[in-house]
Amino acid sequence: MINLDDRYHSYLHTDKCFTIDGKCESVIGYGFTSEGSEINGYYVLTNNYKLFYNLEEQFVNMVEWNCA
Repeated sequence: MINLDDRYHSYLHTDKCFTIDGKCESVIGYGFTSEGSEINGYYVLTNNYKLFYNLEEQFVNMVEWNCA
């Protein structure tokens, strides 16, 4: 299983960010996704986007959202 804290926790407390469309997007959260009773991937939340990954850590898709 992927340890999301090891991978993304440092983004929550530093200036590290994802660069999306040339802009720095701060990570504000992350978690696992499921379909029924099985975990099928994870997501990373930034100020303006929710990015989805599968369990092989491959990017699946991204949706716009606003945390405000």
